[in-house]
Amino acid sequence: MDNQQKRNLTFLTIGLIFMLSGIEYAVILPTIWRYLQILEAPPYFLGLGLSAFSLSGLLTAPLFGLWSDRSKTTKTIILFSNLFEIVGNFMYFLGYSKWLLLGSRLVAGVGAGAGSCIFSFLTRSTRPDERAGIFAAIMACRQAGLLVGPAFNLFLRLCDFKLGPFVVNKYTSPGIFMCLLWVLLQFVVLVMYWDVPRLSSEGDTVMLEIKREENDEEEVPLMGSDDEPVHTYRAVNSDQSDASASSDTQPVHGPLSAPNPFKNFSASREFLREEVVVLLTAQFITLFNQTALETMVTPLTQRHFSFGELGNSLMYGLCGVEVILGFFFVRWLSRRVEDRAVLGLGLIICCTACIWCLVFLCDPRGGYEWELTAFIIGVFLQLLGLPFVAVSQVSLFSKVTAEKTQGFSQGVRRSVGGLATILGPLWAGGLTNNLYVMLGMMLALLIMITVMTVLSYDRLTEPRAVQSAQSCDGGG
Repeated sequence: MDNQQKRNLTFLTIGLIFMLSGIEYAVILPTIWRYLQILEAPPYFLGLGLSAFSLSGLLTAPLFGLWSDRSKTTKTIILFSNLFEIVGNFMYFLGYSKWLLLGSRLVAGVGAGAGSCIFSFLTRSTRPDERAGIFAAIMACRQAGLLVGPAFNLFLRLCDFKLGPFVVNKYTSPGIFMCLLWVLLQFVVLVMYWDVPRLSSEGDTVMLEIKREENDEEEVPLMGSDDEPVHTYRAVNSDQSDASASSDTQPVHGPLSAPNPFKNFSASREFLREEVVVLLTAQFITLFNQTALETMVTPLTQRHFSFGELGNSLMYGLCGVEVILGFFFVRWLSRRVEDRAVLGLGLIICCTACIWCLVFLCDPRGGYEWELTAFIIGVFLQLLGLPFVAVSQVSLFSKVTAEKTQGFSQGVRRSVGGLATILGPLWAGGLTNNLYVMLGMMLALLIMITVMTVLSYDRLTEPRAVQSAQSCDGGG
């Protein structure tokens, strides 16, 4: 099996991982509130249960990223992190008490923290010009899971039997169902996942020949072992921040003598740069607004349109289809337009959507038909902007941060997003009856990040060292 086949199967496996995370969210969220009520949990346990998953992922994402940067492998990390998903969902299935249920989401969230090393792997194994498209496809897989998840609930809610001493019903069945899916995924990862290197282009080969002429001592490690592609990759694609300084003087290192990626690393120098701050702020605001809207929309549809379970399920299904189509449109667009332009377009759409909601949804008038139309347009615009911002900021972040410490950097980015997913529902939950305040704050945040993006537009691009390398590739 050649590297291209291994690469395709690996990306397919990553897509399955993200799809399962979406399915898990979709099958557990509809029943967890009633499940907690049966276990005599107070109302605030719903917020604790939903936040626990994000909290553990927030804390573990940088740790998994550090592990990935030091080992330069992700397969072992994914297999290890999936064990937490398996154990956490089995705990959810047991459900003896509200505390066990809370602990189950805390444990399962640890597994979600491995997303940082997956994005690190995608950064190391893709070229900058193809990265946004691949990120878009991977993110679309999670949305597909959110769309497919409710279909599984159709048969899970019919479960009513005993499995030894355990009761399987519509509240416990999502736990054992997801436990089995994560177990199956372990076998898929074992068989179909490889830590493949970035595929070399013709220009990469030319640059490599130049390197070999300049560094005679590189000839042996470049010709020697099964890890040859990794050596080739490290020789050609050095860290962005010091490529020009070190590429002519440092020989290629084998895996046993690989330098510490965190040598001379400074968190303040890496994360307090203007462009990095802008992208981390975009990550926070995007997820804060998204989770706030998710929290607000169900009470809003119940109050104004009398939507029940069927109406909300249909709405979420249509929303899922729109978001998936949006991600694939961004995948197409990213091949023709710079990431920073996609980010700017997404922010403009999000600002327009928020203004629309402020004008037409906070104090709805004009009858049921007009109110419903205004609501549909508002939701459509909100979801339309999401893929533009989500894909472009992840792609740009992978390009403006050092590649050798990409796992830790992606962990920090996901931790910022995790904090947003905790604070967003808390902000919106107490303001469902005061939409002017809730949406006003969201619009203020969007305007702030839009201004930051405009002012930093020239810096939101790949470092020139990388661009020069790509120019050489094209010339080769």
